[in-house]
Amino acid sequence: MSLDAAREVLRIEAEAVRRQIDNLGPPFLEAVAAIEKSSGRLCVTGIGKSGLIGQKVAATLASTGTPAYFLHAGEASHGDLGMLMPGDVLLAFSVSGETPEVVRLVEFARTRGIRTLAMTAVPDSAVARAAETTISVAVPREACPLNLAPTASTTAMLAMGDALALSLSERRGFKEEDFAALHPGGSLGRRFLKVRDLMRNGRRVPSVPASSAMTEAIHEMSRKMMGITAVVDGDGRLLGVISDGDLRRLLEQDPAQLRRTAGDCCRPNPRTVPAEEFASTALDTMRRNKITSLFICDDGGRLAGALHMHDLLAAGI
Repeated sequence: MSLDAAREVLRIEAEAVRRQIDNLGPPFLEAVAAIEKSSGRLCVTGIGKSGLIGQKVAATLASTGTPAYFLHAGEASHGDLGMLMPGDVLLAFSVSGETPEVVRLVEFARTRGIRTLAMTAVPDSAVARAAETTISVAVPREACPLNLAPTASTTAMLAMGDALALSLSERRGFKEEDFAALHPGGSLGRRFLKVRDLMRNGRRVPSVPASSAMTEAIHEMSRKMMGITAVVDGDGRLLGVISDGDLRRLLEQDPAQLRRTAGDCCRPNPRTVPAEEFASTALDTMRRNKITSLFICDDGGRLAGALHMHDLLAAGI
């Protein structure tokens, strides 16, 4: 019986979201245009469950390229109205559209010349009448068996808020690198780390001139503890690499080769990675090619850094 009830809740809420496609129209486009053209930020407001949805939508807007903040409608009249500035746009969330605190805040904003938008499940409500533009999120019924608790309506409101945020993001040309810049922490931040953020540079990069004796190349590999060294020309351009595996192969072929120079013994055309590449892509390259290190060069082919798989794993990539 419990599973049947749960399935019915999900069916009703899924249908409520689907119906929002029909609610899209000129008011939605007006809201997008008003927010995009504003010289300030988007102030999202609400109270109760609608306020909680508003907080989430404000966070989604802010993280996808639209400066936004949440103003609790109940706290607004107790000093928080100072958060609302000229040039801002107000977006009020209210399922019933009759919440007095929300109505008063919308009316106050209009007296200050602030553009007002509303999102409500009741298009002819007081909030809708007070706002200049209203996006309807009307649903046939709530998922609550009593048809009382805001459930399907708040789910629809959340989905419409996401549609608004991501439509604005697309209009603003928000790109993957913009998203990365706004999400430096946690698992999302790690996902968007670049090679330049983790690569070794300066004296930490194993490197020897092509004219160096092989003994010096071996010492460099031991000092830098990467199991590999780059071999560069007089201008610092990467000519090749010598790895632990290369050394073993040289010894198997002819130990006398170790008396030659690093330039003579290096393996040319090593795999490199751009500094601006995502670190996760570098890790995929290592795994795919069964290697543990990559070198980074600048546009002129000069050695700029080195990256070991341990660097990536230590960063949680």
